[in-house]
Amino acid sequence: MEVMYMVYSGRYTRPNLHLLLLIILQFDLRTVEAVWPLPQTFTSSTERYSLYSQAFYFGYGRQSAAQHGCSVLDDAFKRYFPLIFPDYTHAYDFQRFVSGRPFTVEVSVDHDDCESYPKEDSSERYNLTVSAGHASLNAETVWGAIRGLETFSQLVYQDDFGSYFVNKTEIEDFPRFQFRGILLDTSRHFLPVQAILKTLDAMAYSKFNVFHWHIVDDPSFPYQSSTFPDLSSKGAFRPMTHIYTQSDVRRVISHARLRGIRVLPEFDSPSHTQSWGKGQSDLLTPCYKGGAPSGTFGPVNPALSSTYQFMARLFKEVSSVFPDSYIHLGGDEVDFSCWKSNPDVRAFMQKMGFGTDFTKLEAFYIESIVNITSALNRTSIVWQDVFDNHERRNSLSVVEVWKHGCYLCEVRKVVKAGLRVILASPWYLDQPGPTHNWARYYTVWPLAFKGTEEQKKLVIGGEVCMWGEYVDATNLSPRLWPRASAAAERLWSDEKQTSSVEKASPRLQDFRCRLLRRGIQAEPLYVGHCKHEYQGV
Repeated sequence: MEVMYMVYSGRYTRPNLHLLLLIILQFDLRTVEAVWPLPQTFTSSTERYSLYSQAFYFGYGRQSAAQHGCSVLDDAFKRYFPLIFPDYTHAYDFQRFVSGRPFTVEVSVDHDDCESYPKEDSSERYNLTVSAGHASLNAETVWGAIRGLETFSQLVYQDDFGSYFVNKTEIEDFPRFQFRGILLDTSRHFLPVQAILKTLDAMAYSKFNVFHWHIVDDPSFPYQSSTFPDLSSKGAFRPMTHIYTQSDVRRVISHARLRGIRVLPEFDSPSHTQSWGKGQSDLLTPCYKGGAPSGTFGPVNPALSSTYQFMARLFKEVSSVFPDSYIHLGGDEVDFSCWKSNPDVRAFMQKMGFGTDFTKLEAFYIESIVNITSALNRTSIVWQDVFDNHERRNSLSVVEVWKHGCYLCEVRKVVKAGLRVILASPWYLDQPGPTHNWARYYTVWPLAFKGTEEQKKLVIGGEVCMWGEYVDATNLSPRLWPRASAAAERLWSDEKQTSSVEKASPRLQDFRCRLLRRGIQAEPLYVGHCKHEYQGV
């Protein structure tokens, strides 16, 4: 139809007809393989349908458990309309019922979980069928529907003349791993709330579903606690500006929820707590030198009952602020030298029967914190150091593997102990590097270890880590994207279909251009250009 119209309207003469057919063929061949991350199963056709912003609608299916008024889906409809039609402006509103053939995306979900939060076992499965004048999106939950809307938005494309099209498509899709996270460190450099919200947007475009908020650490304590306000007033870089108020935290959680993203807080201890001690006296261990206090402090003092009373009150607050059932307790990189120097700590160890084995003291502390959070109905995650130094591993639930080397060897050790694993070590993106090294993050095989099927099911996913030593709001996005998207496809898509870097490369290049058009400062992958370059906002 488009060829006939263009030729007879006189816009093209017969010598240009061959060129016109090549242009149309080029865009007709843009199928579902342009989607990132790649769906699990799909069929697509060169048959395409015109879309018009003035005659495009989202709607609820008649049998859908969720209907108009569903906060998650209503917000998604508003959000995805300008993503599908980037050239759309409200000035076109008066034409909405006038121009073009109507096209409706009908969304149906099996469960009305519109006002809830995404959980660790929430289904993200969806089916999407695109045909003439209609797209049908069916999902078990609203979270699956959000993933399907993202896929549909990526199926829509423009030709060189600005017209919008979508091809006939059928998709059945679901994530390969349930946990697909990104860690941001807001202690070493403070990240403004707007930078976090922008990252959440980009995460949704790549179908990440967990924001691991490493919110405090040695350098600063930016979380403003209502129970212990001195922690931020004395421990933040600047207590008036470089903090996250309770309102800020609620804003981040709400923004994430509407995109199907869980917010997983981390309050790392007993190490990485220097900023804590500024606002909470007697929390850190006094270090000794020559039999006298040196004036410096080490990790949290595990010998005082007041330590556990403080932690119980803090985590009670954290559990009331952050709705997710998981909480990250850290436990990494504990330097025993200060504990060894302190006579009170050594006396406590003798009383407890630990002798001179400081790994037992560390295990005692971690078990105590795990018990506190378990009483609050929270599942604890710890860094792999805890697993390495722990004899009673049955008290642990989820271990995050971060140490470099043979990551599959470390994963295998943890699953053989019957514990769940989150893989992070191959996906540390905080160090600068050429963008074209995205392939090293793409060719990660989380299950390529010798083990039973039951053991491999214990690998619940992985996450990209963006530590903050050399990262702040000025370089967060370009350092993160599009390299993080390589990990996103590894965690979502079928491994056999996405084993080729060469086949993935043009799709990632196309996706990077899409990120630019959506306002994400993603670094270039190769020499070249995008049709719509980043304009900056």
